[in-house]
Amino acid sequence: MSGSALTITARAAGKATITVRNKHSTAKVAVSVTGSSSAAPSAGSTSGLTATPSSVSLAPGQSATVKIGNARTSLSVSVANTGVASATVSKTDVKITAKKVGSTYVTVKDRYSKVVVPVVVQTGTTTTSSTYTLLAWNDLGMHCMDGDYSVFAILPPYNNLHAQLVDSGTNKLVTQGVTLTYEAMADADGSINTISSTKTNFWQYVENFFGVSPAPDTGLTGNKTASLTPQPMAYDSAARQFVADGIPITPYDDSFHKNTYPMVKVVAKDASGKQLAQARVVLPVSDEMSCSSCHASNSDAAAKPQAGWVNDASLPERDWKRNILRLHDEKQAADAAYASALAGKGYDAAGLLATADAGKPVLCASCHASNALAGTGVAGIKPLTEAIHGHHATVKDPASGVMLDSITNRSSCYQCHPGSETKCLRGVMGNAVDANGKPTIDCQSCHGTMSNVGRSGRVGWLDEPNCQACHHDGQRELSAVSSTGILKVWLDNRYATNANAPAAGFSLYRFSSGHGSLQCEACHGATHAEYPSSHRNDNVLANDVQGRSGTIGECSACHKSVPLTATGGPHGMHTIGSAWVSGHESYAESNKTACAYCHGADYRGSALSTAKAARSFSVEGKTVTYSAGQKVTCYDCHNGPNGD
Repeated sequence: MSGSALTITARAAGKATITVRNKHSTAKVAVSVTGSSSAAPSAGSTSGLTATPSSVSLAPGQSATVKIGNARTSLSVSVANTGVASATVSKTDVKITAKKVGSTYVTVKDRYSKVVVPVVVQTGTTTTSSTYTLLAWNDLGMHCMDGDYSVFAILPPYNNLHAQLVDSGTNKLVTQGVTLTYEAMADADGSINTISSTKTNFWQYVENFFGVSPAPDTGLTGNKTASLTPQPMAYDSAARQFVADGIPITPYDDSFHKNTYPMVKVVAKDASGKQLAQARVVLPVSDEMSCSSCHASNSDAAAKPQAGWVNDASLPERDWKRNILRLHDEKQAADAAYASALAGKGYDAAGLLATADAGKPVLCASCHASNALAGTGVAGIKPLTEAIHGHHATVKDPASGVMLDSITNRSSCYQCHPGSETKCLRGVMGNAVDANGKPTIDCQSCHGTMSNVGRSGRVGWLDEPNCQACHHDGQRELSAVSSTGILKVWLDNRYATNANAPAAGFSLYRFSSGHGSLQCEACHGATHAEYPSSHRNDNVLANDVQGRSGTIGECSACHKSVPLTATGGPHGMHTIGSAWVSGHESYAESNKTACAYCHGADYRGSALSTAKAARSFSVEGKTVTYSAGQKVTCYDCHNGPNGD
């Protein structure tokens, strides 16, 4: 290493992680070397060995065959941990057999190159049993954390996992006599995340921020990073759900590849230790809270500190964070309240940059209160959401020159929130597009403009949009707020979130419950990632539970014996399936207005009456078939609501 330049020289095919440290921070560089050879490739050969699939996830006793491509000589195979799995090779086929729970690597070589196949062995992946259904979810759709904690911190690694267990025989929630645990599991690509402490410097600075010193891989609440060792979830009697808050997971898997959608497995067991059900669910996390577009050295001149850019070459995130602190110090230098806050927090009187440079990084919420971090803030100083959004509403996008408050799509929010790579807004609403492929719903559709989010008096994390602002009277609005940023209010409450949840005066989807006391997110998915999501890992649970992605709406997912009801389903729905087709006539004849709510005033269907999966019914001696997405009307089987 010379100065700030690091030269990496490859020696042989394989993977390695290079760690670079100074007194303030640590940087890790993942290195992959492929195709090393002792002789020139033969004529007509292409690249090094390939493996299909590139990784394997199995249950003990199961086997999988990996096809090896581009082999130029005979193959040999070895297993890093033969206690976890074994492997044999026949021509270009490698058979991998799982032995016990754990992870290992299978290395396949020919004379010229090698390929490494990660192997994860874990118990099965069934979400439902014959008697129980386990639903699990993350509450926000994306939890954010800093990529580096050596200068300042916005949020710690802190992910929340929730679950509810349904007895499909009694149609009731199971609230006692069971234990629920969570553990890491591989996704379909073989990516698994079992450790956090080697992927972030959070634990190096956590005591400085929060006054506590949890052990590595233990979060602020005492819950641990998901690993191959099951960790307990606690029961919340008020919400009638099992919870593990503050799981300190990071967006890097065990191969140091970025994966903002790591998977965990939740397992429910009875008092004897018998497994009742399990669920595969994503714990989304991102460190793409980047302010570098404007604050990286030599970027946007409008954000340049008067004293000049810091030009810190040690780590990109340290660079823009130090520029922010320098600019913050300059803007607040003449404010007596600032000097008082510095003294009250024990910071250097010269400012925040001097404090951080002396090895004492600062927590933004220590002065600017945040409801994401209870007990933070200094009286008289703006809350964090008001300070950040309110100020940046008047800032211009360095790429387009348009003021951020005037931008009506997610690009303005993705300047800081995850993000152009993470794509946090990925649920069914965020993915809705018009005939030209343009998104019809963006961040501003629910939250209003940036100045609206940063307005004085708004309560961050609690003063949020609700479902009924858009979903009412059989309609779907494309904006939850008026042109002045005021949340729309309608009389219809069929899709309303719970009042005073989680506190008086607030009504949040992620704290609301409905049908059978199930949490709304249990069936609809997390905020920003409502089912179906554009990301595969988000949809795993719904596919496991009901055989398809999308809102969990198949009655049989939770009911072993499906009850026949006209209005007892979620949001006052009737039973879905053949039983309702055969028995709905008498109800429909006397309740046509109720039918019109979903099937339309003309009874020819609406967005609320579309079939969510392909279905066929036997009706009056004929078969009626629907494709997924097709509207169900009163004219499909007979001549309208009054016809035979």
